[in-house]
Amino acid sequence: MTGLFLAMHYTTDISMAFSSIAHITRNVQYGWLIRNLHANGASLFFICIYLHIGRGLYYGSYLYKETWNLGVVLLFLVMATAFMGYVLPWGQMSFWGAA
Repeated sequence: MTGLFLAMHYTTDISMAFSSIAHITRNVQYGWLIRNLHANGASLFFICIYLHIGRGLYYGSYLYKETWNLGVVLLFLVMATAFMGYVLPWGQMSFWGAA
């Protein structure tokens, strides 16, 4: 939900990407809250994923090769999606994260 709201106010142009994030944070009503909820929600999502992987390792779910391999593929897809979201603001940290 938060990603859809942020996408409504985000500008994809490289020269305007960081400015649109600043606009969301400063000028959009409760934009700062939505942005923080989005960032913390993504972190919580990854914590849940890692707990799920740990549970799978503990109970030996890796013995089911096809299911485990599908989970690994999904993990890589989620990580790639998260990386794209990290690079999207195109600030200094995201620029050097992509470089």
